[in-house]
Amino acid sequence: MPGFELIGDAEREHVNDVLDNGIFFRYEFEKERKGIYKVRDFEAEFAKFIGTRYAQAVTSGSSALKVALVSLGVRPGDEVITQAFTFIATFEAIIECGAVPVPTEIDETLNMDPADLLKKITPKTKVVIPVHMLGGPARILQIREIANRNGLKVLEDTAQALGAAVESKLTGSMGNCGTFSFDFYKTITTGEGGMITTDDPELYKTASEYADHGHDHNPNVGRALEGRRFLGFNYRMNEFQGAIGLAQLGRIGRILEVQKTNHSIIAEALSAVDGITMRSLPENGRDSYTHVCFFLPDGKATTEFHKKVTEKGISAISFKNNLWHFLGNWEHLINKKTAWSGGFPFSEPWRLSI
Repeated sequence: MPGFELIGDAEREHVNDVLDNGIFFRYEFEKERKGIYKVRDFEAEFAKFIGTRYAQAVTSGSSALKVALVSLGVRPGDEVITQAFTFIATFEAIIECGAVPVPTEIDETLNMDPADLLKKITPKTKVVIPVHMLGGPARILQIREIANRNGLKVLEDTAQALGAAVESKLTGSMGNCGTFSFDFYKTITTGEGGMITTDDPELYKTASEYADHGHDHNPNVGRALEGRRFLGFNYRMNEFQGAIGLAQLGRIGRILEVQKTNHSIIAEALSAVDGITMRSLPENGRDSYTHVCFFLPDGKATTEFHKKVTEKGISAISFKNNLWHFLGNWEHLINKKTAWSGGFPFSEPWRLSI
């Protein structure tokens, strides 16, 4: 059950706070806003929940990836390793930075295969992005150890796994930074919106400035009079999104509990079906229970099973045929079609394994 199905009085109360003071912008207007800073409070509460020192709210999970990559120092020509099974935004954010996406295989966790990660590292590799797909954590401790040995940064794409954990640490708190999405399909929602989490004060400072046109947010001077270290862009979350996020985060425990209950009911029913194998979790890993993920013996069995359950009106996805989450189905990426001419950034050698 995604968070958008649980909207109530708390969301209305937080939104009414914003309507009553009339300040929809997340910065400034200190006197007029009467101490109400919904985005700032959402960031503080989210960091506390995840277990990191900092959280920076942005407009979407996709922009969170872009801002995080910039803050990690990714430049044109760098290589960024991620997995072939993810939402396309992971690849788009890498390309937006002018960097080259390098895909890895996945293992039984449906996430990055650490063994294949080792094969893909080159002198140009800068960052590794394991994606915690469909609610289940990647083998993040192994991935982090490989990255550390090779001098690489780790960005956890946690868009689909808010509340998942490994060894009691929540996803989004184990890499150099984590990114989250709050769109309509996620565990908690702000309609659109995203978050970057980190313990690194310099990474946080860069993310905060880059997401707001480079403003350094000096509290001692007025807006637009601050210093600016670099050019940025506008990825600011607004106060309405922050208000809904605060309310949603306040019910996160209940949401995760309902997801776990529903997951258990479905998984138990599937256990009676011959040939089904459930997805793996890392040692001491905990699912966030957003999806029930399983394998069938072969493609034919998968197609037949999918046909039978969907004919009964049950929502089910065969991800090999899903057009949004599998690199092999992204014809615009495979054909290197960007919105600008000249082949950038694909003028660099690009290894594509499908």
